[in-house]
Amino acid sequence: MNTMNHRYCVIMCGGVGTRFWPFSRHDRPKQFLDFFGTGKSLLQMTVDRICPSVSVDNIILVTNKEYLHIIKEQLPQIKDSNILLEPARRNTAPCVCWAAKHIYAMDPDAVIVTLPSDHMVLKEPEFCKAIDEGFDFVEKGNRLLTLGIKPSGPNTGYGYIQQGSAEKDFPGIFRVKAFVEKPNIEMAEMFVATGEFFWNAGIFLWSAHAILEAFDKLAPEIAQTLDAPRDVYATPKEPEFIDRHFPDCVNISIDYAIMEKASNVYVKTVEFGWSDLGTWKALYETSPRNSEGNVTQNCQVILSDCSGSIFAAEGKKIIVAAGLKDYIVADTGKALLIYPINEEQKIRNIVNDVRSRFGEDFV
Repeated sequence: MNTMNHRYCVIMCGGVGTRFWPFSRHDRPKQFLDFFGTGKSLLQMTVDRICPSVSVDNIILVTNKEYLHIIKEQLPQIKDSNILLEPARRNTAPCVCWAAKHIYAMDPDAVIVTLPSDHMVLKEPEFCKAIDEGFDFVEKGNRLLTLGIKPSGPNTGYGYIQQGSAEKDFPGIFRVKAFVEKPNIEMAEMFVATGEFFWNAGIFLWSAHAILEAFDKLAPEIAQTLDAPRDVYATPKEPEFIDRHFPDCVNISIDYAIMEKASNVYVKTVEFGWSDLGTWKALYETSPRNSEGNVTQNCQVILSDCSGSIFAAEGKKIIVAAGLKDYIVADTGKALLIYPINEEQKIRNIVNDVRSRFGEDFV
């Protein structure tokens, strides 16, 4: 049996990316943007990254209906039948359950890697090696595997995974002792000092059978909502069924619904230059800086007495600034954000204020 033929990738690309406003907007979220001037969006880079491990015919995209035209424009190599269109946003658990049911209907022997669409990986060979070793692990048993990133410091923006006992036949893979929510700085420092805690990257591997069994046991309300007659999934009847039933799913993440409850959860500890690029600060920290610690993205600058700041603009634009320390300056055609980088967690609330005061055109 050629195991490669049974390996699938699910890429979740329906998020809005509010924390990257004003660049990331409702009609073109951050996964569809070229943040690094490479000519490729984060989503395109994600697809390229997984192709050595998974055939392009086995890549499934789960997104919101309104982004279909962008996906077809950016990824013409993905078959229409491999693009699953959510009629409503219901977080990651219903998304994962639907994708697993879709894949299982086509291939009951399938194993799946589930990826976010908007992460950065600097060491792609190490990433591919980790994915291939992860596939090998979940192909050999009823196991749910998550990747844990070795922390480069006490980051308070990530959830953590605590490793338990080692799997003797699989170096670098451990039982999961606990999942821990985003900690305060004192807890994060303690986690890093122990050497037992790893960042939760939100990258998962499992067989289609194993994850569907986990939904039946641990999140039966989602499994039952998406339960369909045998001739629905992977047939022309599927979109109509999903349009009718998917909005009834509870809004919950795969971490809460399954991973924190299951007894057969493992973590593979990895290092491959990872960042979730969730915020302007994360982009700042992963970008080249000049001698004053400033980052520029797609713009020219004239700066005086500025440090620790990120400057970004759409289109050909010059930014002139003085006296800014630790600031975000992000300029688009419709909105200009000038905000302390250490208060970026408030950007979500700002977007809500903009929407309520000035309407959808600006978000």
